Amino acid sequence: MSISQQPPAASLLEFLSQTMIFQDLPIDQLAEVANLASDRSYTKGEIIFHQGEPGIGFFVVRSGRVKVFKISADGKEQILHVFAGGDHFAEVPALDGQCFPATAAAIEKSEILFFPRQSFLQLLEQQPTLAINLLKSFARHLRLFSHLVDNLALREVPGRLASYLLSLSEGAGNAETVELDLPKGQLASRLGTVPETLSRVFAKLKRDGLIEMDGSKVKLLDFKRLNLLAAGGSS
Repeated sequence: MSISQQPPAASLLEFLSQTMIFQDLPIDQLAEVANLASDRSYTKGEIIFHQGEPGIGFFVVRSGRVKVFKISADGKEQILHVFAGGDHFAEVPALDGQCFPATAAAIEKSEILFFPRQSFLQLLEQQPTLAINLLKSFARHLRLFSHLVDNLALREVPGRLASYLLSLSEGAGNAETVELDLPKGQLASRLGTVPETLSRVFAKLKRDGLIEMDGSKVKLLDFKRLNLLAAGGSS
């Protein structure tokens, strides 16, 4: 990891203004926020923080992608969420002063902005718009974790995969062809399974005529049946 600290550039202010947590802030307040940030660079696979370490601040992804995950007693990894450019994470421990509840690592080379806890709390007291944005962010993250719980508790692996593929399609404007945003090993971890099981489920969806695959590209052939499968029905 490398760290640099410079006066806020126009490009940084523009980037921050487009993130959920800092949108709608006046330029002078945005500059105060930018002055708190330090740039951190991480290589692929590098740990950003470990579960149990003090929550000394939170992070905003400027480029690249970060996974937040937990490891079970038997060594199985469960990805809780993947954060990309403009996303922010670890706000809760930064606010309550508790330890990080999970581990974060860069999936690929990533540029991350770090905001120290104490300085951010002082700024939060002065900026009500920022506090409201933070509440909106918490609500969004709560929905994401609710979706994760639904996936793991209420769906079998085929339903989880169908839901994931449909979410990729929705994010791409309901595209018929989507590209997997994670290697299959990482995707298996995100879906709460193992690579061998995931490969079998992909193969079954292909045999059943729901998808076609070309490397990391997946063509969705039957949205109706995929939605049924995602809802817990049979393909």
